[in-house]
Amino acid sequence: MVRDHHLYITVPSFFRCPISLDVMKSPVSLSTGVTYDRSSIQRWLDNGNNTCPATMQVLHTKDFVPNHTLQRLIQIWSESVRNRSGSVSSPPSSLPSQEEARDLVNEIAKKSKSCFGCLSKILLFAKEADENRKFLLKIDDFVPVLIDVLASVSTGCLDVDIGEQVVKVLDLTVKEYELKERLMRLMLDCTTGDCLSSIVLVLQRGSLDSRIAAARVLESIAVDAESKLAVAGKDMVLPELFRLLSSDSDKSGIEAALSCLIAVSITKPIKLRIVRLGAVKQLGELLCDFNTHGSVIEKTLKLLQTVSSCTEGRLAMCGDPICIKSVVQKMLKVSNVTTEHAVTILWSLCYLFRDQKAQELVTECNGLTKILLLMQSNCSPAVRQMACDLLKIFRVNSKSCLSSYDTKTTHIMPF
Repeated sequence: MVRDHHLYITVPSFFRCPISLDVMKSPVSLSTGVTYDRSSIQRWLDNGNNTCPATMQVLHTKDFVPNHTLQRLIQIWSESVRNRSGSVSSPPSSLPSQEEARDLVNEIAKKSKSCFGCLSKILLFAKEADENRKFLLKIDDFVPVLIDVLASVSTGCLDVDIGEQVVKVLDLTVKEYELKERLMRLMLDCTTGDCLSSIVLVLQRGSLDSRIAAARVLESIAVDAESKLAVAGKDMVLPELFRLLSSDSDKSGIEAALSCLIAVSITKPIKLRIVRLGAVKQLGELLCDFNTHGSVIEKTLKLLQTVSSCTEGRLAMCGDPICIKSVVQKMLKVSNVTTEHAVTILWSLCYLFRDQKAQELVTECNGLTKILLLMQSNCSPAVRQMACDLLKIFRVNSKSCLSSYDTKTTHIMPF
């Protein structure tokens, strides 16, 4: 209960952090479902604890996710209290005005002790509306200031938590930033520090939402061959993206990691590194997961299609029956994009490179039935041609290869 000018204000208990007992400014939820103020739970975890303070359950992951719904409720409640009494104990930051946002950017450029607080307010401002993000991008040197601050994280001048705030702001505003090539140049040509090293630190030490934002920023700056090579060639970028890919509890993290890996996988050495990091096994397991749907399946198959263009990738896929089986299973009933990626993978393995092991695996998992069904669907001419090529490869005799295709429908074979 808060006393102010002879008024008593009751603070809802779920607005208070279980650790500090103050109204939460940045509520985040652990895997146990309990929500804490970000600064309080971060200190708890940084002190070496591996349990949830409220339940004392052992944490299987120390990642936490922002509770945007609760944050918005606290903000609405705080505003209503201010309207009644003019103040409240530990209120969350109010939304800055446009003029205040301009002043905050100038303050961030100084890299002072208030840098984290200023970035937090800018992040709140940017989250509120598209109009706010567009306004920020019209401020002179807004993006260069963020890049300069981010670079300082790599030199140790600023803490990683500041880098987390920067990548989250960039993730929100880069979509509005039409000149992505300029953003890429600012990052790669920065002389005050190494922006890519700072992003790696965020990927290694940041919260889950910060790591997701970092992956999206890396994808955004991978706009040409030079930048793609720079991102993929940076130490620990690929391993950290695969670590994010394994965070199967969060679809956003998996999707962000896949998108970035697809964007940078342009040369054979990069594809080889991806294969050696265990991509085929991990992607095959992802396809097997019944909770994997839609765009994640499409991007998983797209990355598998990419690695299948190198010898090492094909060998890894042919040595992993789960992967081939999963590709065959996803060939139909997901989306046209998924069908195209799956058929292209099988066409590459079985027809283009005539891999005997791949052909055997496709036959074992009833792939011919699906190919025949695909031929009768409303697929694209390119997919139809690849399916036709695959059927020619598997033409041995109808009894041995197509025995499982037992219906009363008359089929005209394309050969």
